[in-house]
Amino acid sequence: MTASDRTRQLPRTPLLDWSSFAGSRRLTGVHSIDDIAARCLTTSGRAAIYLALLQLRLDPGSLVLVPTYHCPTMVAPVILAGLRVAYFGIDAHGLPQLGTIDEATAAHAKAMLVSHYFGRARSLAEVRQWCDARQIALIEDCAHCYFGSAGERPVGTWGDFATASLSKFFPVPEGGVLASASRRIAAPGLTPQGLRVELKSWADVLESAVTYGRLAGVGWALTRIFAIKNQINRARTTGPQEDSIAPPDMMLACDMARIRRAPASTAVVLRRLLPHGRIITRRRSNYAVYARHFRQVEGAYPLYPEAAADAVPYVFPLWVDDADRVYQSLRSLALPVFRWDRIWPDTPVLANDVGPSWSRHVLQLLCHQDLSEADVTRTAIAALALLSAERSPPAASGAG
Repeated sequence: MTASDRTRQLPRTPLLDWSSFAGSRRLTGVHSIDDIAARCLTTSGRAAIYLALLQLRLDPGSLVLVPTYHCPTMVAPVILAGLRVAYFGIDAHGLPQLGTIDEATAAHAKAMLVSHYFGRARSLAEVRQWCDARQIALIEDCAHCYFGSAGERPVGTWGDFATASLSKFFPVPEGGVLASASRRIAAPGLTPQGLRVELKSWADVLESAVTYGRLAGVGWALTRIFAIKNQINRARTTGPQEDSIAPPDMMLACDMARIRRAPASTAVVLRRLLPHGRIITRRRSNYAVYARHFRQVEGAYPLYPEAAADAVPYVFPLWVDDADRVYQSLRSLALPVFRWDRIWPDTPVLANDVGPSWSRHVLQLLCHQDLSEADVTRTAIAALALLSAERSPPAASGAG
């Protein structure tokens, strides 16, 4: 690995490249959200959750069950829809701990949002039975699981509605899917994007690609164009900026303003054009690289040492004992890792719930298809060096 390789910034999202169009259109036996007959494209996964709640036509103030381990964009749609949130705990497999939901709460709940985490989908047979017995609608959150099987069923087919995120698996700046294997989806009446937003969406795709050295042959020309554009934008925004010390508003940070918009054409076109084979095989390969590096490490362990045969990973989830130090150091190195450490303010602490500990200790190491084996190795070695530094005793100081 050269010095430039060790300092080169790594992409945190999939990128458009000529290789994006290579590979098998479909892989035999691998299910996807696209296989579900009733589908509607949205601007994001959170928009899909919001629209799923609207499809249910719940009374204002109805109660929706949400996991304690969550991204804030899973809670914001519930509140924006005028509904109330109650929380349930999760177990070591990421499945709902139904015993953490008391009978009074269950009796008032009208919907339940259940997530498949990290690209490792699980059977929701018990959850489905529990919801049916109480007439609770099940929304299956597949933001991390665009592909794969969830036990006995294809991913996305356990819920009354399923929601997914395109931008986590395809080289698009935004995009989501609302789907249902059992219900008709009423036309949500989404407002089309304007020309300016459409052009910006395509520009964002191309700029991300050339920033990371993709699209060989035309990248040099695009780089010059974007350099001029960015210079103009910097000139327009030059001026004193006020620094805010106020904590960020959670709802504002979730960017819910565009959830009633139709998706940009980038999401529509690239989702339809790009083969799935490369996405699936590269993610599985990158996951295996991480698994080899973290097989036996003091101070950390993978939640899932091996990927399930039918899974298509979103991230490699790594439990780290000294997570705060390791995470901040990896972020300072601009490596492709994140964690869900921002949870909704009123999230409770429940008995035997792994949600709070996952929020702090589980680092999500990205393994998307546009990270090379060298990129994944670089991230793993950096994490291993930090874990090793934790165990190394401080050097003895010389006598004065």
